[in-house]
Amino acid sequence: MAYIEINDVSKVYQRGGEPFHALSHVSLEIERGEFICLLGPSGCGKTTLLNTLAGFERPDEGQVLIGGEKVKDPVPNRVTIFQHYGLLPWQTVEKNVMLGLLAKKMPKEQARAAAAKYIDLVGLAGFEHVRPAQLSGGMQQRVSIARGLAVQPDALFMDEPFAALDAITRLKMQDDIHRIAEEEGVTVVFVTHDIEEAVALADRIVVLTPNPGRVKEIIKVELGPDRLRTADDFLAVRDHVFDVFGMKPNWNVEYVI
Repeated sequence: MAYIEINDVSKVYQRGGEPFHALSHVSLEIERGEFICLLGPSGCGKTTLLNTLAGFERPDEGQVLIGGEKVKDPVPNRVTIFQHYGLLPWQTVEKNVMLGLLAKKMPKEQARAAAAKYIDLVGLAGFEHVRPAQLSGGMQQRVSIARGLAVQPDALFMDEPFAALDAITRLKMQDDIHRIAEEEGVTVVFVTHDIEEAVALADRIVVLTPNPGRVKEIIKVELGPDRLRTADDFLAVRDHVFDVFGMKPNWNVEYVI
C-alpha cells in the first residue's frame, strides 16, 4: 500500500453559474519519502488537489488516503507551506519556529533546541533573535520551512512557495528544499508552474491538464541528488516535459506555464 493514495478524485465548483471541473477522476499513488511535483497551467487543479491532500477541501467524488486513513481535515503531522510566509511579525525567528512545538506541549527548552536545529538546517543560524520585517523574502520563506519541518511532519505540502521570490533566490531555495527533503526523508508534494523547477526537484512530475483537471502524464525523474541544469540528462527530461505540453524550449525565456 502506498503512503498516499488518491483514488478517483473529482471536484466541481460553480463559476458564474456554470460548473468548473477542477479535478476529474484523478488517481495517484505516492510512496513515503517521495518528492512529487504537480505541474500544469492555471486552472488545472494543482492547488485543489493539494488542498484535498492537506484536508482543507473534500472531494465531491473519490477519496484520499494517507497512511491508510481517509483524509477529512488538516492534522498536525502534515504541514502546508504557501507563497505567503504566515510569520508572526512581532515574534523573532526562533519564536516563530517554536510555535508548532509549543502547541504540541513540548517543554520550552526542548522546543528551543529543536528550533535551533532547523534554523541551522535552512541556513539561518545567527538570525534567531531577528524579527521577520528585518529579513528578505527568501529568508522569511526559510523561516516558514523551518517552522514546518520542526514538528517533524510525515508530509510537507507546498503551494508555489518560491513564486514570489527573485530568480536567484528561487534557485537557491530550490536547491535547499531538495537537499533538506533528502536529509529529512519527508514526503513532499510541491505545486509549480515552472518546468525547470519541477525537473530540479521531483522524483516524479505529475502533469495536469485544465478543465477538467486530469493527470495527463507522470514523468519519472532519475537524475539523483545533484542536478546540474545544463547537463544533458537534465535537459533531456526538461525537453520531454516541453513535448508533453506541445512546447519547444527557448533559452531566452523563463519556463513558466
